[in-house]
Amino acid sequence: MLNDTIGFSEIYIVCGRTDLRYGIDSLVGVLRSLGIENPATAGTLYLFCGRRSDRIKGLVWEGDGFLLLYKKLANGSFQWPRNASEVKSLTPGYPSS
Repeated sequence: MLNDTIGFSEIYIVCGRTDLRYGIDSLVGVLRSLGIENPATAGTLYLFCGRRSDRIKGLVWEGDGFLLLYKKLANGSFQWPRNASEVKSLTPGYPSS
């Protein structure tokens, strides 16, 4: 899922912990509660992490509906920002915060 992100124009990490039992409608609700009025934007990937840092979910609008992605690492864990002060830039060429 994250090995090739060329197809995405923007990638957003939702800080903190998200209940990964949530499906598409609930994850869209999380985005709306964060002030994203229209998450149905082509080329945008939203990433969510739960209590366990070895799995994440992704939400992508494909023009005719959302695609829900799920990734569970076999070994290791993601370094996930739990609040805004832990966020770092993922864009190549930009310095980290």
